[in-house]
Amino acid sequence: MQESGEMYLETILTLSENNSYVRSIDVADAMSFSKPSVSRAMSKLKADNYISVDKNGFITLTDSGRAIAEKIYERHTVISKLLMSIGVDEETATADACRIEHVISDKTFAAVKKAIKK
Repeated sequence: MQESGEMYLETILTLSENNSYVRSIDVADAMSFSKPSVSRAMSKLKADNYISVDKNGFITLTDSGRAIAEKIYERHTVISKLLMSIGVDEETATADACRIEHVISDKTFAAVKKAIKK
């Protein structure tokens, strides 16, 4: 999956934790993307079975979509905290974590988590 798809899934996950429903407009607002861009992305995610959209336009992550979203969100959280723990300010740590979370390998991320626990 491409980075943009991961970002959409992560956004849907975080929005769904704070709201009883998520719509495309909510995703567009949260990500500061245009409605047509989000609509195209939602169509692709739906076709790839990462989300479902009901008749009211409410978006739900499928099991596979949720698994990806949770993986990316965990990476974001752990990397952000790690960066802040070594003195990086929150805004920079969050922005950097957002980039790193999509390219770090599973093996390296597991090593990072293991090192943090020590």
